[in-house]
Amino acid sequence: MADCWRAAHPVAREDIVALQHAKPGEIVDLRPLGGQLKDAKTAAIVKSEHFEAARLVVLAGTEIPPHKVPGNIMLHCLEGSISLGLADSAITLRAGEWVYLTGDAIHSLKGIEDSSLLLTILFGT
Repeated sequence: MADCWRAAHPVAREDIVALQHAKPGEIVDLRPLGGQLKDAKTAAIVKSEHFEAARLVVLAGTEIPPHKVPGNIMLHCLEGSISLGLADSAITLRAGEWVYLTGDAIHSLKGIEDSSLLLTILFGT
């Protein structure tokens, strides 16, 4: 996973799975993990000069403190629900919902339920 994402998202290095990145045209299975979610780790999907994608695992009660990322962010909740803290409010993101944040927007995450999300970061936008 990219140093930029790691620096901005205080997830322990041992909690990130270093998988081979997806190749162009390769199908990536993002179906809910269900019963396997409790044992899942955040996993990098792809990294390029222009964007990064990862399956972010946030278990119930887990908090990622306020931080920012230099690129525009998209979060698609695949399963569970999280509280997304914003500069002046918080929203709940549930399975099937998607949200977009501009680059450098300070945000935090807290697992309401065991959750996995597709995180995409666009650089140079």
